[in-house]
Amino acid sequence: MSTLSLLQARVNDSLKGGRKQEVRVLRMLVSEIQLAAKDSGHELDAEEELKVLRKERKRRLESIEAFRAGGREDLVAGEEYAAGLIEELLPRQIDQAELTALVDRIIQETGASTPKEMGAVMAVVMREAGGRADGKIASQIVKERLSG
Repeated sequence: MSTLSLLQARVNDSLKGGRKQEVRVLRMLVSEIQLAAKDSGHELDAEEELKVLRKERKRRLESIEAFRAGGREDLVAGEEYAAGLIEELLPRQIDQAELTALVDRIIQETGASTPKEMGAVMAVVMREAGGRADGKIASQIVKERLSG
């Protein structure tokens, strides 16, 4: 079952359960996936759908920071709820220890030793993590390993 189909089914369940906030977030996700499919000119595959979800999660996290910086705590709760719901829909992220081990292995395999090789290492890390790694954290780990 595609992510889009799963979301549409969950919208119906949420409507029946009277969970208005959940319905709002799920409908937004359905809309974003449909828009991405329309923009690309083809039906999205599973990885492309997950990419849309990750983008939306990132958008919510950035909004939370901006709202907090602007003193708009009243808007933070809604964005935190949306980010949490999207997080539930995404595959489990690999933890810091797993990510560090992956980075160390890839650095050893590629023979990278300078910060100039960071891009090559990051490309392999993100491909092998299969979208389950936070790029920002991975980047920090790779940078630390290649600088020290």
